[in-house]
Amino acid sequence: MDTSGYVMAAGTGSVVGILLVVIGGLIVVGLLIWAVRLGIKVKQREPRTPRGGEHPTRPDSGPVHETHQRREPDEVPRAEETGRRLSPHELGSPGSRRSDDQD
Repeated sequence: MDTSGYVMAAGTGSVVGILLVVIGGLIVVGLLIWAVRLGIKVKQREPRTPRGGEHPTRPDSGPVHETHQRREPDEVPRAEETGRRLSPHELGSPGSRRSDDQD
């Protein structure tokens, strides 16, 4: 049995495979370069960030529409009172109420 034909075909297949990998790699590199250039163009079209003196400043009277309150959490029922653990849907909303002590 003569195997020289198989060796020749295997060698040719390896060269074709290597060429396909190289061509595929070049296509990927080209797409990456195109994506970076597109990103640079998009970035250049965006408005620039404000410089130091261009930022809005807070009024001298202080923060606008800001209130300071102390809040008290709602009490969670203890397991001894109900005799079993509560599921999350049985706890209700995690609301809070205004504290009587507002220093």
